[in-house]
Amino acid sequence: MKSYQVVVWKLSINRSAKKPTYLVRWSVDGEPFHESHKTKGLADRFRAKLLGATDKGEPFDTVTGLPDSLRGGKASLSFLELSVKYMDHRWVDASAKQRDSMTDALSTVIPSLVKPLRGRPSPEDLRRALRSYLFPPPRREREQPEEVAAAGRWIGKASLPVPELQDVARAHDVVAALERRLDGKPAATQTYRRRRAVVFNALEYAVELEMLTANPLGRVRRKRGRRALQEVDRRVVVNPRQARELLAAVTYVGGYERASGRRLRAFFGCLYYAALRPAEALGLRLSDCTIPDEGWGRIQVAETRPTAGKAWTDSGEAHDRRGLKQRAEGEVRVVPIPPPLVQLLREHVEVFGTAKDGRLFQSERGNVVAASSYSRVWKQTRELALQPTQTASVLASRPYDLRHAGVSQWLNSGVPAPEVAARAGHSVDVLLKIYAKCIDGQEQEMNDRIMKGLGEEGVTSDV
Repeated sequence: MKSYQVVVWKLSINRSAKKPTYLVRWSVDGEPFHESHKTKGLADRFRAKLLGATDKGEPFDTVTGLPDSLRGGKASLSFLELSVKYMDHRWVDASAKQRDSMTDALSTVIPSLVKPLRGRPSPEDLRRALRSYLFPPPRREREQPEEVAAAGRWIGKASLPVPELQDVARAHDVVAALERRLDGKPAATQTYRRRRAVVFNALEYAVELEMLTANPLGRVRRKRGRRALQEVDRRVVVNPRQARELLAAVTYVGGYERASGRRLRAFFGCLYYAALRPAEALGLRLSDCTIPDEGWGRIQVAETRPTAGKAWTDSGEAHDRRGLKQRAEGEVRVVPIPPPLVQLLREHVEVFGTAKDGRLFQSERGNVVAASSYSRVWKQTRELALQPTQTASVLASRPYDLRHAGVSQWLNSGVPAPEVAARAGHSVDVLLKIYAKCIDGQEQEMNDRIMKGLGEEGVTSDV
Protein backbone atom coordinates (compact mmCIF):
# COMPACT_ATOMS: atom_id res chain seq x y z
CA MET A 1 0.00 0.00 0.00
CA LYS A 2 1.12 3.60 -0.54
CA SER A 3 0.97 6.66 1.69
CA TYR A 4 1.91 10.34 1.47
CA GLN A 5 1.98 10.75 5.27
CA VAL A 6 5.75 10.80 5.74
CA VAL A 7 7.84 12.36 8.53
CA VAL A 8 11.66 12.43 8.34
CA TRP A 9 13.52 13.14 11.60
CA LYS A 10 16.99 14.46 12.31
CA LEU A 11 19.97 12.13 12.36
CA SER A 12 20.75 10.32 15.59
CA ILE A 13 23.90 8.51 16.70
CA ASN A 14 23.95 4.95 17.96
CA ARG A 15 26.81 4.80 20.50
CA SER A 16 26.04 1.32 21.83
CA ALA A 17 28.35 -0.35 19.29
CA LYS A 18 32.16 -0.24 19.37
CA LYS A 19 32.06 2.12 16.41
CA PRO A 20 29.26 4.70 16.52
CA THR A 21 26.76 4.51 13.60
CA TYR A 22 24.35 7.13 12.29
CA LEU A 23 20.64 6.39 12.16
CA VAL A 24 18.20 7.86 9.65
CA ARG A 25 14.72 7.65 11.17
CA TRP A 26 11.39 8.33 9.48
CA SER A 27 7.74 7.20 9.60
CA VAL A 28 5.20 6.29 6.92
CA ASP A 29 1.53 6.44 7.81
CA GLY A 30 2.55 6.41 11.48
CA GLU A 31 4.76 3.31 11.16
CA PRO A 32 8.42 3.99 12.20
CA PHE A 33 11.41 2.97 10.03
CA HIS A 34 15.16 3.41 10.39
CA GLU A 35 18.37 2.68 8.49
CA SER A 36 21.88 2.58 9.90
CA HIS A 37 24.97 4.07 8.16
CA LYS A 38 28.65 3.89 9.07
CA THR A 39 29.43 7.56 8.38
CA LYS A 40 27.54 10.78 8.84
CA GLY A 41 28.02 11.63 5.15
CA LEU A 42 26.28 8.45 4.00
CA ALA A 43 23.45 9.02 6.45
CA ASP A 44 23.03 12.61 5.31
CA ARG A 45 22.85 11.58 1.66
CA PHE A 46 20.22 8.92 2.34
CA ARG A 47 18.18 11.33 4.45
CA ALA A 48 18.40 13.91 1.65
CA LYS A 49 16.99 11.33 -0.79
CA LEU A 50 14.05 10.73 1.52
CA LEU A 51 13.39 14.45 1.81
CA GLY A 52 13.76 14.84 -1.96
CA ALA A 53 11.15 12.14 -2.55
CA THR A 54 8.69 13.89 -0.22
CA ASP A 55 9.33 17.23 -1.95
CA LYS A 56 8.54 15.57 -5.32
CA GLY A 57 5.31 14.16 -3.94
CA GLU A 58 6.32 10.52 -4.29
CA PRO A 59 4.19 7.99 -2.40
CA PHE A 60 5.99 5.84 0.16
CA ASP A 61 5.44 2.11 0.53
CA THR A 62 3.88 1.23 3.89
CA VAL A 63 5.66 -2.17 3.96
CA THR A 64 9.26 -1.17 3.13
CA GLY A 65 8.92 2.48 4.12
CA LEU A 66 10.63 3.58 0.90
CA PRO A 67 9.52 5.63 -2.10
CA ASP A 68 9.56 4.02 -5.54
CA SER A 69 12.75 5.85 -6.46
CA LEU A 70 14.66 4.13 -3.62
CA ARG A 71 13.09 0.69 -3.30
CA GLY A 72 13.86 -0.59 -6.78
CA GLY A 73 10.17 -0.54 -7.73
CA LYS A 74 8.99 -4.01 -8.65
CA ALA A 75 11.08 -6.18 -6.37
CA SER A 76 9.76 -4.73 -3.12
CA LEU A 77 6.03 -5.06 -3.64
CA SER A 78 4.20 -6.85 -0.87
CA PHE A 79 2.30 -10.02 -1.67
CA LEU A 80 -0.93 -8.10 -1.14
CA GLU A 81 0.15 -5.44 -3.66
CA LEU A 82 1.16 -8.16 -6.12
CA SER A 83 -2.23 -9.84 -5.69
CA VAL A 84 -4.08 -6.57 -6.29
CA LYS A 85 -1.96 -5.97 -9.37
CA TYR A 86 -2.69 -9.49 -10.58
CA MET A 87 -6.44 -8.99 -10.05
CA ASP A 88 -6.31 -5.78 -12.10
CA HIS A 89 -4.45 -7.68 -14.81
CA ARG A 90 -7.02 -10.52 -14.98
CA TRP A 91 -10.29 -8.83 -14.03
CA VAL A 92 -11.55 -7.57 -17.39
CA ASP A 93 -11.16 -10.86 -19.26
CA ALA A 94 -12.15 -13.17 -16.39
CA SER A 95 -15.65 -14.58 -16.04
CA ALA A 96 -17.65 -13.86 -12.90
CA LYS A 97 -16.96 -17.40 -11.65
CA GLN A 98 -13.24 -16.93 -12.20
CA ARG A 99 -13.27 -13.61 -10.34
CA ASP A 100 -14.99 -15.26 -7.42
CA SER A 101 -12.48 -18.12 -7.47
CA MET A 102 -9.44 -15.83 -7.66
CA THR A 103 -10.49 -13.63 -4.76
CA ASP A 104 -11.37 -16.70 -2.69
CA ALA A 105 -7.96 -18.32 -3.21
CA LEU A 106 -5.88 -15.18 -2.61
CA SER A 107 -7.96 -14.17 0.43
CA THR A 108 -7.29 -17.63 1.86
CA VAL A 109 -3.51 -17.49 1.54
CA ILE A 110 -2.59 -13.81 2.10
CA PRO A 111 -3.35 -13.76 5.87
CA SER A 112 -0.85 -16.60 6.34
CA LEU A 113 2.01 -14.59 4.79
CA VAL A 114 2.32 -11.68 7.20
CA LYS A 115 4.76 -10.09 9.61
CA PRO A 116 4.02 -10.50 13.34
CA LEU A 117 2.43 -7.10 13.89
CA ARG A 118 0.25 -6.35 16.87
CA GLY A 119 -3.50 -5.88 16.63
CA ARG A 120 -4.24 -8.66 14.15
CA PRO A 121 -7.92 -8.45 13.15
CA SER A 122 -10.32 -11.40 13.20
CA PRO A 123 -10.15 -13.86 10.27
CA GLU A 124 -13.66 -12.82 9.27
CA ASP A 125 -12.76 -9.11 9.04
CA LEU A 126 -9.56 -9.86 7.12
CA ARG A 127 -11.36 -12.03 4.61
CA ARG A 128 -14.17 -9.53 4.17
CA ALA A 129 -11.69 -6.68 3.65
CA LEU A 130 -9.86 -8.65 0.97
CA ARG A 131 -12.81 -10.29 -0.79
CA SER A 132 -15.27 -7.43 -0.70
CA TYR A 133 -13.16 -4.27 -0.92
CA LEU A 134 -9.44 -4.65 -1.72
CA PHE A 135 -9.61 -7.11 -4.63
CA PRO A 136 -12.70 -6.24 -6.76
CA PRO A 137 -11.75 -3.04 -8.65
CA PRO A 138 -15.35 -1.69 -8.74
CA ARG A 139 -15.64 -1.92 -4.93
CA ARG A 140 -12.37 -0.34 -3.79
CA GLU A 141 -13.76 3.16 -3.46
CA ARG A 142 -16.86 2.14 -1.51
CA GLU A 143 -17.29 3.18 2.09
CA GLN A 144 -16.16 0.44 4.46
CA PRO A 145 -17.23 -0.43 8.00
CA GLU A 146 -14.58 0.68 10.46
CA GLU A 147 -13.57 -2.84 11.50
CA VAL A 148 -13.14 -3.83 7.84
CA ALA A 149 -11.17 -0.67 7.04
CA ALA A 150 -8.93 -1.38 10.04
CA ALA A 151 -8.39 -4.93 8.81
CA GLY A 152 -7.42 -3.57 5.38
CA ARG A 153 -4.89 -1.18 6.92
CA TRP A 154 -3.38 -3.96 9.04
CA ILE A 155 -2.96 -6.43 6.20
CA GLY A 156 -1.47 -3.65 4.07
CA LYS A 157 1.28 -3.15 6.63
CA ALA A 158 1.74 -6.80 7.58
CA SER A 159 1.80 -8.45 4.15
CA LEU A 160 5.25 -9.87 3.39
CA PRO A 161 7.39 -8.49 0.56
CA VAL A 162 7.27 -10.67 -2.54
CA PRO A 163 11.01 -11.61 -2.45
CA GLU A 164 10.48 -13.36 0.90
CA LEU A 165 8.18 -15.85 -0.82
CA GLN A 166 11.22 -17.29 -2.59
CA ASP A 167 12.03 -19.07 0.68
CA VAL A 168 10.77 -22.66 0.46
CA ALA A 169 9.46 -22.41 4.03
CA ARG A 170 7.09 -19.66 2.89
CA ALA A 171 5.95 -21.84 0.02
CA HIS A 172 5.05 -24.54 2.54
CA ASP A 173 3.04 -21.93 4.46
CA VAL A 174 1.11 -21.22 1.26
CA VAL A 175 0.31 -24.88 0.71
CA ALA A 176 -0.69 -25.36 4.35
CA ALA A 177 -3.19 -22.50 4.05
CA LEU A 178 -4.61 -23.87 0.82
CA GLU A 179 -5.12 -27.31 2.35
CA ARG A 180 -7.50 -26.03 5.03
CA ARG A 181 -11.04 -24.72 4.98
CA LEU A 182 -11.96 -21.58 6.89
CA ASP A 183 -13.01 -23.71 9.88
CA GLY A 184 -9.62 -25.42 9.96
CA LYS A 185 -10.81 -28.75 8.57
CA PRO A 186 -9.10 -30.29 5.51
CA ALA A 187 -10.29 -28.84 2.22
CA ALA A 188 -11.66 -31.06 -0.53
CA THR A 189 -9.15 -32.08 -3.18
CA GLN A 190 -11.03 -30.15 -5.85
CA THR A 191 -11.05 -27.00 -3.67
CA TYR A 192 -7.32 -27.33 -2.98
CA ARG A 193 -6.48 -27.78 -6.66
CA ARG A 194 -8.60 -24.81 -7.71
CA ARG A 195 -7.08 -22.49 -5.12
CA ARG A 196 -3.54 -23.69 -5.74
CA ALA A 197 -3.90 -23.00 -9.47
CA VAL A 198 -4.92 -19.40 -8.73
CA VAL A 199 -2.01 -18.74 -6.35
CA PHE A 200 0.44 -20.49 -8.69
CA ASN A 201 -0.66 -18.23 -11.55
CA ALA A 202 -0.34 -15.13 -9.36
CA LEU A 203 3.24 -16.11 -8.45
CA GLU A 204 3.93 -16.92 -12.10
CA TYR A 205 2.83 -13.36 -12.84
CA ALA A 206 5.45 -12.17 -10.31
CA VAL A 207 8.09 -14.16 -12.20
CA GLU A 208 7.02 -12.51 -15.46
CA LEU A 209 7.41 -9.10 -13.82
CA GLU A 210 10.88 -10.16 -12.53
CA MET A 211 9.82 -9.90 -8.90
CA LEU A 212 10.75 -13.56 -8.37
CA THR A 213 13.40 -15.66 -10.08
CA ALA A 214 11.23 -18.79 -10.03
CA ASN A 215 7.79 -19.85 -8.87
CA PRO A 216 8.22 -21.09 -5.26
CA LEU A 217 5.12 -23.32 -5.44
CA GLY A 218 6.89 -25.40 -8.06
CA ARG A 219 9.25 -26.61 -5.33
CA VAL A 220 6.50 -27.98 -3.07
CA ARG A 221 4.78 -31.27 -3.73
CA ARG A 222 1.71 -32.60 -2.00
CA LYS A 223 0.03 -35.93 -2.62
CA ARG A 224 -3.67 -35.31 -2.95
CA GLY A 225 -6.50 -37.52 -4.05
CA ARG A 226 -6.28 -38.58 -7.67
CA ARG A 227 -8.06 -36.18 -9.95
CA ALA A 228 -10.56 -38.19 -11.94
CA LEU A 229 -13.73 -37.50 -13.83
CA GLN A 230 -16.64 -38.16 -11.53
CA GLU A 231 -18.96 -40.77 -12.95
CA VAL A 232 -22.66 -40.10 -12.80
CA ASP A 233 -24.35 -42.12 -10.09
CA ARG A 234 -26.83 -44.34 -11.94
CA ARG A 235 -29.22 -44.06 -8.98
CA VAL A 236 -29.98 -40.40 -9.82
CA VAL A 237 -31.11 -41.17 -13.39
CA VAL A 238 -34.86 -41.37 -14.03
CA ASN A 239 -36.39 -43.47 -16.81
CA PRO A 240 -38.67 -41.93 -19.49
CA ARG A 241 -41.87 -42.75 -17.59
CA GLN A 242 -40.58 -41.13 -14.40
CA ALA A 243 -39.42 -38.09 -16.37
CA ARG A 244 -42.90 -37.63 -17.86
CA GLU A 245 -44.51 -37.97 -14.43
CA LEU A 246 -42.16 -35.36 -12.99
CA LEU A 247 -42.87 -32.91 -15.82
CA ALA A 248 -46.59 -33.41 -15.26
CA ALA A 249 -46.33 -33.00 -11.48
CA VAL A 250 -44.42 -29.73 -11.73
CA THR A 251 -47.56 -28.00 -13.05
CA TYR A 252 -49.22 -28.47 -9.65
CA VAL A 253 -46.50 -26.64 -7.72
CA GLY A 254 -47.53 -23.14 -6.68
CA GLY A 255 -51.19 -23.57 -7.64
CA TYR A 256 -52.97 -22.05 -10.62
CA GLU A 257 -52.69 -18.39 -9.55
CA ARG A 258 -48.97 -18.22 -8.89
CA ALA A 259 -48.07 -20.84 -11.51
CA SER A 260 -44.47 -21.13 -10.29
CA GLY A 261 -44.39 -24.75 -11.42
CA ARG A 262 -46.13 -24.28 -14.77
CA ARG A 263 -43.75 -21.42 -15.54
CA LEU A 264 -40.81 -23.84 -15.23
CA ARG A 265 -42.24 -26.98 -16.88
CA ALA A 266 -40.63 -26.26 -20.26
CA PHE A 267 -37.40 -25.26 -18.49
CA PHE A 268 -37.15 -28.69 -16.88
CA GLY A 269 -38.20 -30.20 -20.20
CA CYS A 270 -35.15 -28.61 -21.86
CA LEU A 271 -32.91 -30.22 -19.27
CA TYR A 272 -34.35 -33.66 -20.04
CA TYR A 273 -35.31 -33.73 -23.71
CA ALA A 274 -32.43 -31.53 -24.95
CA ALA A 275 -29.92 -32.38 -22.17
CA LEU A 276 -29.21 -28.69 -21.57
CA ARG A 277 -27.32 -27.46 -18.55
CA PRO A 278 -29.51 -25.22 -16.32
CA ALA A 279 -27.41 -22.14 -17.19
CA GLU A 280 -27.84 -22.90 -20.90
CA ALA A 281 -31.62 -23.20 -20.55
CA LEU A 282 -31.75 -19.89 -18.67
CA GLY A 283 -29.98 -18.17 -21.57
CA LEU A 284 -32.24 -19.67 -24.24
CA ARG A 285 -34.16 -17.17 -26.40
CA LEU A 286 -37.19 -17.66 -28.61
CA SER A 287 -35.05 -16.65 -31.60
CA ASP A 288 -32.79 -19.62 -30.83
CA CYS A 289 -35.66 -22.06 -31.26
CA THR A 290 -37.37 -23.66 -34.24
CA ILE A 291 -40.71 -24.97 -32.93
CA PRO A 292 -42.94 -26.22 -35.76
CA ASP A 293 -46.61 -27.13 -35.41
CA GLU A 294 -45.69 -30.81 -35.41
CA GLY A 295 -42.65 -33.04 -35.68
CA TRP A 296 -39.10 -32.37 -34.57
CA GLY A 297 -37.71 -28.92 -33.94
CA ARG A 298 -34.28 -27.62 -33.01
CA ILE A 299 -32.58 -25.14 -30.72
CA GLN A 300 -29.28 -23.32 -31.07
CA VAL A 301 -27.55 -23.01 -27.72
CA ALA A 302 -25.53 -19.81 -27.85
CA GLU A 303 -25.45 -18.25 -24.38
CA THR A 304 -25.30 -19.34 -20.76
CA ARG A 305 -26.44 -17.46 -17.65
CA PRO A 306 -24.50 -19.06 -14.76
CA THR A 307 -25.16 -17.92 -11.20
CA ALA A 308 -22.13 -15.93 -10.01
CA GLY A 309 -23.14 -13.20 -7.54
CA LYS A 310 -23.57 -9.46 -8.01
CA ALA A 311 -20.07 -8.68 -6.71
CA TRP A 312 -18.38 -10.48 -9.60
CA THR A 313 -20.40 -9.55 -12.70
CA ASP A 314 -19.86 -6.40 -14.76
CA SER A 315 -23.60 -5.80 -14.92
CA GLY A 316 -24.17 -6.01 -11.17
CA GLU A 317 -26.67 -8.84 -11.76
CA ALA A 318 -26.57 -12.17 -9.95
CA HIS A 319 -26.17 -14.07 -13.24
CA ASP A 320 -23.19 -13.75 -15.54
CA ARG A 321 -23.57 -13.71 -19.31
CA ARG A 322 -21.18 -16.05 -21.10
CA GLY A 323 -20.75 -18.16 -24.21
CA LEU A 324 -20.84 -21.94 -24.21
CA LYS A 325 -18.67 -23.92 -21.82
CA GLN A 326 -15.24 -24.73 -23.29
CA ARG A 327 -16.23 -23.31 -26.69
CA ALA A 328 -14.84 -20.45 -28.73
CA GLU A 329 -16.58 -17.08 -28.46
CA GLY A 330 -19.64 -16.93 -30.70
CA GLU A 331 -19.78 -20.70 -31.24
CA VAL A 332 -23.22 -22.34 -31.01
CA ARG A 333 -24.43 -25.89 -30.40
CA VAL A 334 -27.35 -27.20 -32.44
CA VAL A 335 -29.63 -29.66 -30.65
CA PRO A 336 -32.56 -31.35 -32.43
CA ILE A 337 -35.53 -31.52 -30.03
CA PRO A 338 -38.28 -34.19 -30.05
CA PRO A 339 -42.01 -33.42 -30.44
CA PRO A 340 -42.73 -33.56 -26.65
CA LEU A 341 -40.32 -30.66 -26.03
CA VAL A 342 -41.57 -28.78 -29.11
CA GLN A 343 -45.07 -28.94 -27.63
CA LEU A 344 -43.86 -27.81 -24.19
CA LEU A 345 -42.09 -24.79 -25.69
CA ARG A 346 -45.09 -23.80 -27.82
CA GLU A 347 -47.41 -23.94 -24.81
CA HIS A 348 -44.93 -22.01 -22.68
CA VAL A 349 -44.65 -19.16 -25.19
CA GLU A 350 -48.44 -18.98 -25.61
CA VAL A 351 -49.06 -18.73 -21.86
CA PHE A 352 -46.03 -16.87 -20.49
CA GLY A 353 -44.51 -15.12 -23.50
CA THR A 354 -40.87 -14.09 -23.27
CA ALA A 355 -38.75 -11.65 -21.29
CA LYS A 356 -37.97 -8.22 -22.74
CA ASP A 357 -34.70 -9.50 -24.17
CA GLY A 358 -36.37 -12.53 -25.75
CA ARG A 359 -35.43 -15.10 -23.10
CA LEU A 360 -37.89 -17.96 -22.78
CA PHE A 361 -37.65 -18.44 -19.04
CA GLN A 362 -38.14 -15.57 -16.61
CA SER A 363 -39.25 -14.99 -13.06
CA GLU A 364 -42.57 -13.34 -12.24
CA ARG A 365 -40.73 -9.99 -12.36
CA GLY A 366 -39.05 -10.72 -15.67
CA ASN A 367 -35.61 -11.50 -14.24
CA VAL A 368 -33.39 -14.53 -14.79
CA VAL A 369 -34.77 -17.39 -12.71
CA ALA A 370 -32.65 -17.89 -9.59
CA ALA A 371 -31.18 -21.32 -8.90
CA SER A 372 -32.78 -21.26 -5.46
CA SER A 373 -36.19 -20.73 -7.08
CA TYR A 374 -36.09 -23.59 -9.57
CA SER A 375 -34.46 -25.88 -6.97
CA ARG A 376 -37.29 -25.16 -4.55
CA VAL A 377 -39.89 -25.95 -7.21
CA TRP A 378 -38.07 -29.16 -8.10
CA LYS A 379 -38.03 -30.31 -4.48
CA GLN A 380 -41.81 -29.97 -4.28
CA THR A 381 -42.18 -31.67 -7.67
CA ARG A 382 -40.33 -34.78 -6.48
CA GLU A 383 -42.60 -35.02 -3.45
CA LEU A 384 -45.65 -34.97 -5.73
CA ALA A 385 -44.41 -37.34 -8.44
CA LEU A 386 -42.28 -39.94 -6.69
CA GLN A 387 -42.99 -42.67 -4.16
CA PRO A 388 -41.92 -41.90 -0.55
CA THR A 389 -38.99 -44.32 -0.83
CA GLN A 390 -37.88 -42.65 -4.06
CA THR A 391 -38.27 -39.18 -2.58
CA ALA A 392 -35.95 -40.20 0.24
CA SER A 393 -33.41 -41.54 -2.28
CA VAL A 394 -31.06 -39.67 -4.62
CA LEU A 395 -33.28 -40.31 -7.66
CA ALA A 396 -33.44 -37.02 -9.61
CA SER A 397 -32.47 -35.19 -6.44
CA ARG A 398 -31.27 -32.15 -8.42
CA PRO A 399 -32.63 -30.52 -11.59
CA TYR A 400 -29.23 -31.23 -13.20
CA ASP A 401 -30.02 -34.95 -12.92
CA LEU A 402 -32.56 -34.49 -15.71
CA ARG A 403 -29.64 -33.74 -18.04
CA HIS A 404 -27.95 -36.96 -16.90
CA ALA A 405 -31.17 -38.85 -17.62
CA GLY A 406 -31.47 -37.28 -21.06
CA VAL A 407 -27.94 -38.21 -22.09
CA SER A 408 -28.32 -41.72 -20.66
CA GLN A 409 -31.58 -42.18 -22.58
CA TRP A 410 -29.89 -41.18 -25.85
CA LEU A 411 -27.06 -43.64 -25.25
CA ASN A 412 -29.43 -46.47 -24.31
CA SER A 413 -31.48 -45.78 -27.42
CA GLY A 414 -28.48 -46.58 -29.55
CA VAL A 415 -27.53 -43.06 -30.65
CA PRO A 416 -23.79 -43.11 -31.55
CA ALA A 417 -21.55 -41.59 -28.88
CA PRO A 418 -20.12 -38.85 -31.17
CA GLU A 419 -23.65 -37.60 -31.93
CA VAL A 420 -24.65 -37.70 -28.25
CA ALA A 421 -21.46 -35.81 -27.33
CA ALA A 422 -22.15 -33.15 -29.98
CA ARG A 423 -25.72 -32.60 -28.74
CA ALA A 424 -24.76 -32.58 -25.05
CA GLY A 425 -21.70 -30.35 -25.48
CA HIS A 426 -19.11 -32.90 -24.36
CA SER A 427 -16.08 -34.55 -25.86
CA VAL A 428 -16.64 -38.23 -26.68
CA ASP A 429 -13.94 -39.22 -24.20
CA VAL A 430 -15.56 -37.33 -21.32
CA LEU A 431 -19.01 -38.56 -22.30
CA LEU A 432 -18.06 -42.23 -22.17
CA LYS A 433 -16.21 -41.81 -18.88
CA ILE A 434 -18.82 -40.02 -16.82
CA TYR A 435 -22.29 -40.92 -18.12
CA ALA A 436 -24.17 -43.93 -16.92
CA LYS A 437 -25.59 -46.28 -19.51
CA CYS A 438 -28.21 -47.89 -17.32
CA ILE A 439 -31.44 -46.09 -16.45
CA ASP A 440 -33.40 -46.67 -13.26
CA GLY A 441 -36.22 -49.11 -14.02
CA GLN A 442 -34.43 -50.96 -16.86
CA GLU A 443 -32.73 -53.57 -14.71
CA GLN A 444 -35.44 -56.14 -15.45
CA GLU A 445 -35.05 -55.55 -19.20
CA MET A 446 -31.30 -56.03 -18.94
CA ASN A 447 -31.76 -59.19 -16.88
CA ASP A 448 -34.17 -60.58 -19.48
CA ARG A 449 -31.65 -59.93 -22.26
CA ILE A 450 -28.99 -61.81 -20.32
CA MET A 451 -31.34 -64.74 -19.68
CA LYS A 452 -32.20 -64.81 -23.39
CA GLY A 453 -28.53 -65.00 -24.19
CA LEU A 454 -28.18 -67.90 -21.77
CA GLY A 455 -31.02 -69.77 -23.52
CA GLU A 456 -33.33 -69.36 -20.52
CA GLU A 457 -36.03 -67.17 -22.11
CA GLY A 458 -38.84 -68.58 -20.07
CA VAL A 459 -37.17 -67.96 -16.69
CA THR A 460 -38.11 -64.73 -14.92
CA SER A 461 -35.67 -63.05 -12.60
CA ASP A 462 -36.85 -62.46 -9.02
CA VAL A 463 -34.25 -59.74 -8.41
